[in-house]
Amino acid sequence: MRFAFVASDTPVAQQARRKLVDHYADVPALEADAIVALGGDGFMLRTLHAHRALNLPVYGMKLGRVGFLMNKYQLDDLPGRIERAHLATLFPLEMCTTDGDGREQRAIAFNEVSLLRQSNQAAHLEVKLNAVVKLPTLICDGIMVATPAGSTAYNLSAHGPILPLDANVLALTPISPFRPRRWRGAILPHRTLVTLRVLDPGKRPVSATADFHEVRDVRLVEIRQAEEHGVRLLFDPEHNLEQRILDEQFAAE
Repeated sequence: MRFAFVASDTPVAQQARRKLVDHYADVPALEADAIVALGGDGFMLRTLHAHRALNLPVYGMKLGRVGFLMNKYQLDDLPGRIERAHLATLFPLEMCTTDGDGREQRAIAFNEVSLLRQSNQAAHLEVKLNAVVKLPTLICDGIMVATPAGSTAYNLSAHGPILPLDANVLALTPISPFRPRRWRGAILPHRTLVTLRVLDPGKRPVSATADFHEVRDVRLVEIRQAEEHGVRLLFDPEHNLEQRILDEQFAAE
């Protein structure tokens, strides 16, 4: 089994990479059977973005502060661990934004697409699902659409629901909503097209972010699940992603 080892810039991750390369050798990603990512969840997301076109499974080992998408770091028996690993397929979101000049930008998000106010003025947003207006005016700090894998991240911090990995749904979660007061979000079928229009963008500017890609002063944002861009993650059997997401709903801290 041929591995391509990639690591974050931290000294501990770089040192671990050198040990793994000495132990197993290293090949370019184009020649690998699997990519081994060393770092935290942020680095894992960057790895998925950088290598998703190769359609290779990615096995992460935690050498960062947050490691929900990672396995325990261990030098020995890497081929055996990967052979025994459980496979989880993640389907990202595709964001298409339109700015005030009519320019479009597209970006992929494995965790969430979020809209946030750019000034001290609350955002005023129109929310459409499959071209049907559901909320004519949502007054809030922002709103996000989260994948099941991303539902335990920013979405959970904003009091959104944790989604089972195989549920085929997305979370639509407001951020500090003011009106309607009682609206706390929705769980959507995974093929829903979400369209968010910024009302009064001159006075109440809004930015949109897909994982690491930010677009400022957006006017219109369309979000859909991009099944054609799915990626494969590998997890040790005792810490598979489905079980982690389930356990997160019972976490005391």
